[in-house]
Amino acid sequence: MIGAILGDIIGSVYEFDRGNKTKEFPLFSRGSTFTDDSVMTIAVAEALIEAGEHPDAETIHEAVIRAMKKWGRKYPDAGYGGGFRLWLRSENSSPYGSYGNGSAMRTSSVGWLYETLAETRAAAKAAAEVTHNHPEGIKGAEATASAIWLARTGHTKQEIRDYITAEFGYDLSRTCDEIRPGYHHVESCQETVPEAITAFLEGIDFEDVIRTAVSLGGDCDTLTCIAGSIAEAYYGVPEDLVKECRKRITPEMAEVLDAFLAKRFPSESVKN
Repeated sequence: MIGAILGDIIGSVYEFDRGNKTKEFPLFSRGSTFTDDSVMTIAVAEALIEAGEHPDAETIHEAVIRAMKKWGRKYPDAGYGGGFRLWLRSENSSPYGSYGNGSAMRTSSVGWLYETLAETRAAAKAAAEVTHNHPEGIKGAEATASAIWLARTGHTKQEIRDYITAEFGYDLSRTCDEIRPGYHHVESCQETVPEAITAFLEGIDFEDVIRTAVSLGGDCDTLTCIAGSIAEAYYGVPEDLVKECRKRITPEMAEVLDAFLAKRFPSESVKN
C-alpha cells in the first residue's frame, strides 16, 4: 500500500501530461500530495480488514461500498472522476459500468491480504465491481492484484509478465521507450494497467520504477500508483521514502495503513 500511495503522491504534480517525459525530476515538491487514488486505496484496505478472513463477494461488496462512500465524503475534493463523484454522492450504490483505471489504482491491499492467487483474484473482482463492473474494469483490478501477489510471493519478472499476458491478454511487448512518445492522458484500465506493469518490469529498483512510470506521462498519479504498488511487493520501499509518505498523509489515513500492516505482518513490529 505504501508503494501505491507514494506513486500517487509523486505522480500527482505531473498528471494531465504536465511532466517532461523524463526520469530526471524531483521526487517531491510542495505540491506533491495524495489524491483520490490514495483515499480509495485506504478505503478498500479498511473495507477488506472489516470483511474478515475468507469473505464472500457480497461481504466485500457491502464493506467496500460503505468504506468508499465514507472516505469519499470525508475527502470530497481529492480529484474523483465524474462518474465516481456522482456515485459517491448518490444514495444509489449500483455499479455504473466503468472501465476506468480507478478499479486498479485502489486494489493494492488485495494483493497482500490473501494466501492464494485464486482468493486474490476473487477479492479484486468483488472490490472492483461495486462501481467498475465493465469487464475491462474488473480485468484491470485483477491483473494489478495478481501482479502484486506474484511479486510478493517470490515470482520472477518473467513469470509475472507471462502470467499477466496469458491470463489477461495485455500487450507487455512494448518497451517504455516505445510507449513514451505517443502516450497521453487516458483514464481507462486498458490504456493504463499494461503501461504501469511495463514500467514495473523495466525498473531496476523501487525508485526507478516510480521514475520510469512518471516519465511515461499521461494520468501520472494513477499510472505511478499502480506501478508503485507492484514495485513495493517486489523490491520493498526505502525507509526514507516511507517516512516521506507518512508526512504527506493524514493521521486517520495512517491509522488504516498501520492496521493493514499489523494484519498483514502480525508477527512483526510495524516498522513502516
